[in-house]
Amino acid sequence: MDNTVEKRENVFLNRNFRLVFLGALVSELGAILYNFAVSFYILDVSGNNAFLQGLYLALCGVALLLFTPIGGVLGDRFNKAKIMYICDYLKGGSIILATVLMLVFKDADSHIIILFALGIIGNIVSGIFTPASGALLPTIIKDNQLQQANSFFVIKSSLEGILGIILAGILYATISIYTLFFIVGFCFVASGVSEMLIKYDFIPSEEHLTLKVAVKDMGEGLRYIKTNKALTALLISILFINFFIEPVTGNFLPYFVKTDLAGSESYLFDSFLKPELWSSLISVFFGLSSLIGAIIMSSRQQEDKCGRKTSIRLFVFALVMTFLTISYWQFVDRGVSINGFLIALILGCMGMGLLISIINIPVSTTMMRIVDKDKLSKVNSITSIGSQGMTPIASVLAGLVLEHMGCTPLMAFCSVGFAITAVLMMTNKHVKEF
Repeated sequence: MDNTVEKRENVFLNRNFRLVFLGALVSELGAILYNFAVSFYILDVSGNNAFLQGLYLALCGVALLLFTPIGGVLGDRFNKAKIMYICDYLKGGSIILATVLMLVFKDADSHIIILFALGIIGNIVSGIFTPASGALLPTIIKDNQLQQANSFFVIKSSLEGILGIILAGILYATISIYTLFFIVGFCFVASGVSEMLIKYDFIPSEEHLTLKVAVKDMGEGLRYIKTNKALTALLISILFINFFIEPVTGNFLPYFVKTDLAGSESYLFDSFLKPELWSSLISVFFGLSSLIGAIIMSSRQQEDKCGRKTSIRLFVFALVMTFLTISYWQFVDRGVSINGFLIALILGCMGMGLLISIINIPVSTTMMRIVDKDKLSKVNSITSIGSQGMTPIASVLAGLVLEHMGCTPLMAFCSVGFAITAVLMMTNKHVKEF
């Protein structure tokens, strides 16, 4: 009887969870506004230079990659909530300062330099923030609430993906970039205020943190993963998944909107939808389907193993990517109908959004459940490094492919990559154990 009551307890009854959720709600909104604006603004001020955009994404990825291990060490040794609000204050303050500098130095070259510097600084801070935030949930809620909590976070992200992207498109089209960046900066500051109120039982490490101790901690995290073959196999799979998805979301979509759609004589609903707003609409459909997936997962019981189902769902994802590749080649490259591809893109994004939810939620829940809590930040940092390790290379290569070969070869390459990764996961005996 007690177990039944415990299973029905809503995670929002936990004060700490509400504070974490509220902080994430505000900061993620700021991140959506910022990422949307930067993607288009760099293309605007650089004359649609896809390589420069790819270089920006790559440098940000390298900064995140280098500092994530440091975040993993800090997250297991210091108060995770404190790390989170300090990082949000730093990120908000740096965005506000960068905006002031952009108001002082108004030429395009200065803006590009400032945005590159801000992107690197922001991702350094994110590298420290992410392992701590990812390891906080298991310390403040019960184990049997993890899937519910992760599902609610995906629901939040999906709703923000719908409303936030619409808002981002409207704001980018109607207000100055300076005002938009000030709004983003204050979002991160507000998130920090919420996170300051989080209280949980934290036992500080008696061992003083030195460079030698930090290196030892990183090695401990690696050894922990190496002893778990299922975790190792999953980490390698995530690395390649991110390698093939980054060119689609970070390079292809903004490039398609700024070149094919904006350069078209007419397109669907062009009387009231600017190209940037079409980008928002695409994200809305992605968010809606992701929301449906999260709602489905929030009502399901946690599963002991999810590796086999994850590999099957990834193969379906590869089929959706193949559908989009063929649609782009047929409708855009061959000049048949850009409206045909817009419809295909909406359908494809809805399929991908649903699949992303039902892949990510079980995987993240299982990792939180099976990894020792005192090693979770280090494992999260290594997982982040693995998942992000090849995305800087992917961003630069995707930019070069777009500049010299176009969108169809890039999409075809990513589709094949997803299919191969899915097949390798299906045939790996260790993935089946996860």
